[in-house]
Amino acid sequence: MRPIISIKNTLAQGGFDQLLSHIYCRPAAQLQPFRDRITCVADGFMKEFDRDENTEAAIFSAPGRTEIGGNHTDHQRGKVLTGSVDLDAVACAAPNGTGTVRIFSEGYGMTAVDCSALAPVKEEENTTKAIIRGMLAAVAEKGYPVAGFDAFVISDVPGGSGLSSSACFEVLVGVMLNGLFCKNEISLAEIARIGQYAENVYFGKPSGLLDQMGCALGGIVAIDFFRKEAPEYHEVQYDFASAGYALCIIDTGGDHSDLTADYAAVPAEMRSVAEALGKEVLSEVDEKDFYKAVPELRKKLGDRALMRAVHYYADCRRVEQQVKALEENAFDRFLDLVTESGHSSYMYLQNVDTYRDPAHQPVALALAMADHYLAGRGAFRVHGGGFAGTIQAFVPLDMVDGFRADMDSVLGSGACRVTYIRPVGGCVLVE
Repeated sequence: MRPIISIKNTLAQGGFDQLLSHIYCRPAAQLQPFRDRITCVADGFMKEFDRDENTEAAIFSAPGRTEIGGNHTDHQRGKVLTGSVDLDAVACAAPNGTGTVRIFSEGYGMTAVDCSALAPVKEEENTTKAIIRGMLAAVAEKGYPVAGFDAFVISDVPGGSGLSSSACFEVLVGVMLNGLFCKNEISLAEIARIGQYAENVYFGKPSGLLDQMGCALGGIVAIDFFRKEAPEYHEVQYDFASAGYALCIIDTGGDHSDLTADYAAVPAEMRSVAEALGKEVLSEVDEKDFYKAVPELRKKLGDRALMRAVHYYADCRRVEQQVKALEENAFDRFLDLVTESGHSSYMYLQNVDTYRDPAHQPVALALAMADHYLAGRGAFRVHGGGFAGTIQAFVPLDMVDGFRADMDSVLGSGACRVTYIRPVGGCVLVE
């Protein structure tokens, strides 16, 4: 850590420009907004916690993530292709010498958690406090001496954006704990698992590990979750812009409220297929055995669970093919696979809409408009959990401005956002 005045002076003199350029994928001429954000969190920290500029602190960052392949495959310990994006949460943090963690998030306010009370609290489910308490408990369980600290957080990963704002926050808390109390000894993959634990056990959301791994690791990463305690992953080097395409995330404006049951039904139905075949998750069931059992499974489970299993097997296979296509620079083949994944999610996984209110289908409409505006070029698909939120599109660079304007005209100003793959995951920006 270093005095805040030193951080601000070095920042103003361009001393962090090389680092910022690498992390945020921007040339030096475009770094001022990123310098301003760091200054803002430092100033916010001093104001909110009544600290002066001689206070020693550190700056931490955790990115959002985009799911590039493998829609709803992670919770079955399947395969995914994910990427960290240039939108992130940034924090200025320092120990406070007490037993209380205080995190002030701009736009959300203060959350305080007592480090001596780390058991799950039922009434805290679906709250920020639950996430923090769960992260503290998991780190303490590993034998590290967690203690009180103050943090001021700014995030440009919008909630409900499909970029995993909750996992981004979990990874941010993880890297702060790691840097402040654990000598950065906890691996990023383990921070991801700690985040999933906090979300599953304390927050009360049955999520897979895709979101946390995507936010924690950085770059484009192929992950195989079959080994529960030690997922296998490797980085895939690829620059979409070099292939002539931009990665766009489009916010459909759908309402995420009251969708917990719809999200939970996807893993539950897939697991029901696996359990009917004597296994825990679909990754443990041979695809041939599944198809042989379909006639009997249909009598027991109905149709939708089987269609979701069909999607699972095909999308895991597509992840392998996507990785191969990128590594061989066969980008047209990659785009075909993105489109195939989108069709599978729509037809078999069925996470484009709940159909409880058929007059309003924002994700389906966004997909239809992307199909129309791209006119056979690029690719598009539902993104992330589905039902509401975002879609993803790979757009030819010569079409980006027009595509963005057209999508915004239907879905609202700023709905279509061009994103960049960030090469660095959760990290200490300045220590």
